[in-house]
Amino acid sequence: MQTITKKVWGYRHVILIILWLLYIINYFDRLAVLTFLPFIQQDLNLTPVQVGQLASIFFFAYSIAQVTAGFLADKIGPKKVMNIAIIVFTAVTALTGLVKSFGQFIALRIGLGLGEGHHFAPACRTINNWFPMAERGRSVSFFTTSWAVAPAIVPVLITSISYYFFAGEWRPIFYLLAIPGLLGMFILWYFVSDTPKEMLDKGRLTKAEYEHITTSDTTEEDEEGVPSNQKKNASVFLRDPSFYLYTLLLFCQLAVYWGTTTWLTTFLVQQHGLNIKDMGLFASAPYLVAIFAMLIGGWLMDKVLHRMKPVGIIAYLGSIPVLWMLGSVEKGQTGMLLTLLLLVGFFVNLNFGSVYAYIQKRYPKEIVGRATGLANGIGQLGSFISPLVAGYLVKVGTDGTQEFGDVFIFFAVCSMIAAICALLLKEQKSLPTSVLLTKEKNSAKA
Repeated sequence: MQTITKKVWGYRHVILIILWLLYIINYFDRLAVLTFLPFIQQDLNLTPVQVGQLASIFFFAYSIAQVTAGFLADKIGPKKVMNIAIIVFTAVTALTGLVKSFGQFIALRIGLGLGEGHHFAPACRTINNWFPMAERGRSVSFFTTSWAVAPAIVPVLITSISYYFFAGEWRPIFYLLAIPGLLGMFILWYFVSDTPKEMLDKGRLTKAEYEHITTSDTTEEDEEGVPSNQKKNASVFLRDPSFYLYTLLLFCQLAVYWGTTTWLTTFLVQQHGLNIKDMGLFASAPYLVAIFAMLIGGWLMDKVLHRMKPVGIIAYLGSIPVLWMLGSVEKGQTGMLLTLLLLVGFFVNLNFGSVYAYIQKRYPKEIVGRATGLANGIGQLGSFISPLVAGYLVKVGTDGTQEFGDVFIFFAVCSMIAAICALLLKEQKSLPTSVLLTKEKNSAKA
């Protein structure tokens, strides 16, 4: 068993890299709309409120889809669900190039949200099937870097293609994005299976790696003095005030992240007058920093601070002034604009790698799934509400110019609320009330 544990590389890592690539393809389709939103707005003669509605309706459908995705992944297998998801969001993205009206766009945004929303849960389920317990944290962390890598490369890549090959037109890009979708369907079909047993039978997985994956990790100790039936009781987190603080914190963090991601390109074009080429470069800048910020945040939590709370406080307190100032940068101050974009990318993403570990560290493992699902479900509403509210806060001048100062003040206020939540959070292991009372009685007797 010693030689198996020391094995660094195996077919499970091929699976992980493919899942990572597939999720970047997912983000290509999602971010293409947001990147070209200012030009789509101009061509379709949309108001800022309509733009906010288009952005928000996607996350409404996306939130609903995440619930059904987990159920379907358990029922018919994660590979089938991912395949359906890729087919749907690839088809919808190609059709986006044909959109002619606000109503058509709304329908396509709902379709895209339903398609992409059925991708994340089965991908996580696949990782769970393919990696032993001791490796799941690192494997999931690697998978989530796709959230930062994709926004770092997509805007600059697709705007450059549009600028150099299609004279700045946005519609051909959506037809072109069918190609990575088709490629994703092929590599999913050929390289990925729901379980290691399927690949073992095909001869692509060694017996040693199969045993390494399927051998249960029994070294983890249970919470002392907690009966198993109580560890499975959802009241452990439902009666915990910190759970609701955490949920509000996650709501605000996702509101800031997807609010800024949704409106960034429109802000750069409308308030700063950037052309399609320069806009792509500036829009990618925050996410280049975000990749390192996520890794630094995780390192601070694991190696230095050993808690999520101080990482969150640093992230949210840092976000407040840079978001506030970003909305007030005057046109032509490109140096200041780029500096603030980089700082926003750092602080907004610093706590992303560590925030999802909070529930795993606070609650018994038997209820982590339910606690995470409920918190994420509510938290995703921040992604839905934020772009919509921002659309109403955009100031439109008599000459058609748009100002985003109030929009970024709104994002800064969301960061302030998140900072307060982080300050009040408790991080020690949460136990059932009955167990706490028993321990208090035993301490008193002693």
